[in-house]
Parts: sequence; C-alpha cells; structure tokens
Amino acid sequence: MNRFWNPRSIGFRLVVTVLAVEALFALLIVFLAFGYERHVQFRAFHVMVHGRADSVIGAIQDSEDAQDTLIMSRQDLRLPEEDVWEALDGDGRVLGRSENWNAAILQSGRVGRDGYLQTRLNHRHYAVLELRGTRLVDPDAHGGGKLHHLVVYYGAPVGPVWHAIRGAVQFYAAGSLLLLLVTGPLIAWLLHRGLAPMRELAGLAAQVSANSWEFSPPARARSTPELAPLTSAMESVLERLKRAFLQQRVFVSDAAHELKTAVAVIKSSLQLLALRPRTVAEYQEGVERCVADAERLEGLVGQMLTLARVESADAAAAAGACDLAACADQVRDHLRSVAELRGIDLHFAEGPAVRVNVAPEDCFIVVSNLLLNALQHGPEGSPIEIQVEEHDGSAWLTVRDHGEGVSADVLPHVFERFYRGDPSRARATGGSGLGLAIAKGIAERAGGSIAIENCADGGARVTVQLPIAVE
Repeated sequence: MNRFWNPRSIGFRLVVTVLAVEALFALLIVFLAFGYERHVQFRAFHVMVHGRADSVIGAIQDSEDAQDTLIMSRQDLRLPEEDVWEALDGDGRVLGRSENWNAAILQSGRVGRDGYLQTRLNHRHYAVLELRGTRLVDPDAHGGGKLHHLVVYYGAPVGPVWHAIRGAVQFYAAGSLLLLLVTGPLIAWLLHRGLAPMRELAGLAAQVSANSWEFSPPARARSTPELAPLTSAMESVLERLKRAFLQQRVFVSDAAHELKTAVAVIKSSLQLLALRPRTVAEYQEGVERCVADAERLEGLVGQMLTLARVESADAAAAAGACDLAACADQVRDHLRSVAELRGIDLHFAEGPAVRVNVAPEDCFIVVSNLLLNALQHGPEGSPIEIQVEEHDGSAWLTVRDHGEGVSADVLPHVFERFYRGDPSRARATGGSGLGLAIAKGIAERAGGSIAIENCADGGARVTVQLPIAVE
C-alpha cells in the first residue's frame, strides 16, 4: 500500500487526477449555485418589495371631504420595521412615510440594472423601488370621479437576501467538500483493489529465474481487457527467453563437449608420442597429426565466433550489400579444387546480378557452408547445381546435391547448432554441425529465410531467400 502512495505510482496519479477533476467540478457547481441562488433570491426579493409597495398604495384612501383629497390609512398596513417607504400624491404632497424614512435616501446611491436604487441607510444596504400608480375617487360621481396619481418609494434591506445566498452556496460547498473527502479514500481503495491483478502478475513474473521458468498468470489477469495484452506479451517474452536460454545452455554444453573432444584428441596424440622413444619419422607423423587436429580445433573456434557475431545485437549495424550471383561464382571457384578431388562437378547456372542486404564476407560464408555441406553428402562423380534467381521482389539461391537426401527424423534438426545426422562422420569430413546454423542466422538477420527439402529424384535442395537491396 505504501507503493500506492508513491507520487510516481499510477494509482496515486489517478487518484490525484480524479480528485482534481472533482474539485474543478465542485468549484463549477458552487459558482453555478451562486448564480442560480442570486437570481432566485433577488427575484423573490423584488416580488416581495413590489407586493409591499402595492399594499402601501392600497392603504391610500379618500378623505371624504369636498376636495376629494387622499389620506393614508395604516390600520391594516403590516410592514417590517426595517423597511423604509414614502407615499406621495401627484402634487408631491406626502401621504405617509415610515418612521425610519430619510429624505437623503433618494439623493444617494445609484440605480442598478434591475431598476432599484441601491443605497445605504444606517450602515445597511437597501434596494429602493419607485412604484407609480393611480387612485380613482368617487367613480360613481358626475364625470366619472377624480383620478389621483401616486408615487411610492419602498425600500428593503438586501442583507437577508445575501445571507440566504451565502447559506445556499455554503451548503453546496460543504456537500462538495464532503463528496471529495468520501470519494478520495473510496477511489484509492477501489484502485488499489482494481490493480491487484497487476501486482499479482508482477509477483509471479518476479519468481521467474534461470532455474524456474514456471509462469502461470492468474485467470482474472487474462480476463481483464487492460491486462490481457500485457499477460500475453509477458508469456510470449518469457517463452522466447526460456527457449533462447535453453538454446544457449545447449550451445555452451555442446561447444564445451566439442572443444573437450578436440583437445582430448591432441592430448592423446602427444601422450602416445611420449610413451616410448620414437624415430624421427614417427615424431614427424605425430606432430603432423597434432597440427591437423589443432587446425580442426581452430576451425571450430572460428565457426563459433562467427555464429556469435551473426547472432549479436550489433551485427545488423555492420550489414552491407553484395551481388549474390557474383558471390556464388566466387565460392564455386574457391571450392573447385575440393570438388575435383571427389570427382564432383560444381555446375553454376548463370543468373542475373542481384544485390542483397548481406555483407560480402557473410554472403561468402553462407554460400561456402552450403556448398561444403553438399560436398560432404554428395556421392563421388555426382554434380552439384547452384542457381541464383530473382522473382517476387526477392533473390533466391538454390544448392542441390544428388546424394541420399536427409532422413525424415534428421530433417527438422539440420539447422540446430552442433547437430550432425551421422556423428561418426565428423572427423572424416571435418563437419562441426555449425555450418547450416550459421547460414540460417545470417539469412534471418538479413530478413530472409532458409529451408531444406528432399528432391523426388534423390538428393537434397537447400533454398535461401533474401530481400533485394534497395539502392
């Protein structure tokens, strides 16, 4: 849980983001609530003031005298003591006013957008309405009676209105704050619980080691849409790492075995020479045999270094381009003497010049390894056919022998390191089981492929596909 509150953790950032968004919306709600409550409260206030001003006009009556003058009757007038008002007739005569009325009210303040005069009285803010009306006296009299014009100034303190607005806004603000206080821990708990499959997945992945490759993701990690791709990717990566690690372990074991065998052969040859006194001819023969074995050991080490270079991460950076047909012709000339010793004809079908994304030295290694493999397995007096073609945007190199072909149980393993279908022929032919593995590594590094198959009329055919180099 302590990791969850790390400022760099995803859960912490999500919680902070959600709370920040909630706080933003809370401020927006408070702002909207303030505007809404202000509108509603002042609208109610205006209706109230207008109603009270109407009641003042309603309290103005006929004095029943000959001049039909107006008087103010306060018997049924119930108005708050803090309100201020004044009633005038059309001639400006005061018909009535509140006890706290101050003539300076109309000379101070300013008229707002709502038409009310905003002023101060006794350190309090007032909103004063100017209401004009009429009163008809003796409507049944001759001439339809007498019409009097009236003016009423009525003001009420706005403090209670702002108090009601503040109360509503404080309610919304307190509710939003309470929501933040409740949702913060709740979101943190839900996120912590929701990320449990990820923590479980990480814990299982941490248990994987060189000696234990068991990795069984939990079912809920597979069923979670966000974690399913990660789970599949981890399984795929660990499976490839396991395969590469086991392959490397097998390679080291096989390499150690091959080197140990070669060293043991040299050592036994030297021990045999030291068993008893030898003639000069015997010593010379023994030394020549040791030199041959040392050369074979040197070739094995060289092939191992080549394979390591081909499979290194920096090998692609050193890749170049070469003409595949010219390289095949060069290798044929290089191995012509070896082929003549066995009575084998290297037949090269002239093809178009095709440049591929392979360095010249690597291309030479691929073609020479394939030809040497064909020479080792081809019977004496049989031809070996080499062909370079271009089609479907790729270059195709084909090497075919007319030997016995590859048995079905050996065919799936021919490109594995140190694999030999007939181990007893290793010393006779000099094969180390690395030639085809090196050729495959170079072809795949260049983005191509290599395959071997048996021909229907006998022999085996190796086909290398390489992408054409873009100038």
